[in-house]
Amino acid sequence: MFKIVEKKVTLEFPRGHHLHCLLCQIPNQIRMENETDPDAISKRKWELIHSILQLVTQGSGNLRKLHFLVFPETVLPPEYFSSTLEYIKRHFRNNTVTMIGLERMRLTDFCALVGQFSADNAELLESIHTDRLSGDIDCLNVNSAATIIKDAHGETRVYLQAKSHPFALEEKLEANLDLYHGKVFPLWRSEPNAFNFMALICFDYIYRTLIRSNITQVIDHANEMFFSSRQQLDLLVVLKCNPKPEHQTFRDVIHGFYGELLEASPGVRDTITVFCNNSDLIDPPAEVGKDDTFGYSSVIISYPRQVHHSELPEFSTDDFGGLPISRLRFGAENRLYYFNFPVFYEFDPRTTRMPLKVHRVYKSTESGGWENISTSANSIRQGKPC
Repeated sequence: MFKIVEKKVTLEFPRGHHLHCLLCQIPNQIRMENETDPDAISKRKWELIHSILQLVTQGSGNLRKLHFLVFPETVLPPEYFSSTLEYIKRHFRNNTVTMIGLERMRLTDFCALVGQFSADNAELLESIHTDRLSGDIDCLNVNSAATIIKDAHGETRVYLQAKSHPFALEEKLEANLDLYHGKVFPLWRSEPNAFNFMALICFDYIYRTLIRSNITQVIDHANEMFFSSRQQLDLLVVLKCNPKPEHQTFRDVIHGFYGELLEASPGVRDTITVFCNNSDLIDPPAEVGKDDTFGYSSVIISYPRQVHHSELPEFSTDDFGGLPISRLRFGAENRLYYFNFPVFYEFDPRTTRMPLKVHRVYKSTESGGWENISTSANSIRQGKPC
């Protein structure tokens, strides 16, 4: 089981107004040991990420209100992490949060990376040192993610986390058949306007034992926040590289998270859950079935904020087969989706505002940039429900 550690950050999010998120459903390439030109693969992946960072800083209009930038699991080569961090330091606006999955790296390299930001990752660093003293595990690889926060004062802080429960197939991709299991996950509590959020990595969301599960710990911790401070978990982001993003197991956890009738869970009643998946894979491993498909990222909110069902070219809304939720479901293509999170309070029933709205959808261009898909944007502006 992982341990949840609270981290206080200064983010001056607008009071009483919704926040904005850019979800990046982009291609990925699973790295193998027998690659012919690994440097070219890494460079190609970095150039794609760099083009999105440029879009964020150069984008006009509503895109300037971005608060959360979310990438999928395992998209950033570790050798380009410093370039990503430096770009965010230099060009991103204050009060922005970037979540991105890192490619696998050796535990020794991951420990060194965590050590560079030891002030923000003391618990994780201690956990790794304890694990290394308990056995010969330096040869293990780590599937990890980074959350980079540029706070209200312009200070950039870096938080790292290691995947706690890798998928069985993921552990067979290399000669080394096991991956390091992380045990520390941060929960960020922003001030002065309270907004609490977490990030998980794919199977960390669904892993279960007969006694406890990771998601149960998230719910219990959020409930304790509610009972002690009347705050809740506002946002839960799940970074994925999953050929079965809508597997029954995910649906079961969503049902329990939002629809459990045996125990009240006020700490997660209004939580917004964002699933960010890769769009497709270049040369997927042979173990990935022909019927499997990547993509279909989604945003889920609880039943009280239900939105009307609709079907548009780039996205649709539904209740995920009868669950007590509203789901904004995207397609499988290579896209960037820019949307707003609902505000935490109830809307006046007479209002015409929608709790969840897609502002823009971007597709890649032949020149390596991004362009807004005008047809989808027009249908949204015409007031059709989303």
